[in-house]
Amino acid sequence: MDRTFYFCLPFTISPMLSAILGGAALATAIGAAGYQTKAATGQWYGRTFIGLRPGTKHLALTYDDGPNDPYTLHLLDVLAKHDVRATFFLIGRYAKHRPDIVRELAQHGHVIGNHTLTHPSLIFRTPARIRRELADCQRVLTDAAGEQSNLFRPPFGGRRPAVLRIARGIGFDPVMWNVSGCDWKAPSAEYIERKVTRQIRGGDVILLHDGGHKVFGADRSRTVSATDRLITRYHGEGYNFVTIPEMMRKASPGNRTSASG
Repeated sequence: MDRTFYFCLPFTISPMLSAILGGAALATAIGAAGYQTKAATGQWYGRTFIGLRPGTKHLALTYDDGPNDPYTLHLLDVLAKHDVRATFFLIGRYAKHRPDIVRELAQHGHVIGNHTLTHPSLIFRTPARIRRELADCQRVLTDAAGEQSNLFRPPFGGRRPAVLRIARGIGFDPVMWNVSGCDWKAPSAEYIERKVTRQIRGGDVILLHDGGHKVFGADRSRTVSATDRLITRYHGEGYNFVTIPEMMRKASPGNRTSASG
């Protein structure tokens, strides 16, 4: 039977061409699905918090991969100078190594979130491993500084539907970001500042790093300097820096940029 496909066009598409086009569409769909596993603002695989409606005069500074000596402590000094509170997503194995820094963060009023125990890509982990990474990290954070927030950020931003479903099932609220300073590869504080300022629209969740997932002690001096510059700049423009829980409380249904996927 002839399976030539006809469209409202002055030509026909042969079976071979239709197969090619079908394969291209499938490849595009697979590529898009793969992209969504790490797209910071992507919502295909479930709702994550990524900030407020653009134009809102609130910004949230968030830091991943700590605690890290001495740069988390240097950040504490900068944040205290400006009377700003931030949100830190900590790696459990580092928190176990330096619980004193975790306590310092909590004592200064910063919010502590869960960034898993060992920082694996959860996309490729079993449900049991995902639960263990989250539960073990939370246990370490609680042992170090008492009960902490229920915020969770997946390592590398990597997630699939099961990751978010499991996290929510054990009480976590997934948080991503919509502005990144790309500070893990930044040549200077000025570079980080430029990266961030090009993306700010108001109501943003800003991703920075006070540590590095590969090794404890990663140099984050440029992030510390950039943080000082960014706070000075945006305070001067009338912005208010808030923690993620504070921003979530301001996120009425019409004032948040996350959505159900």
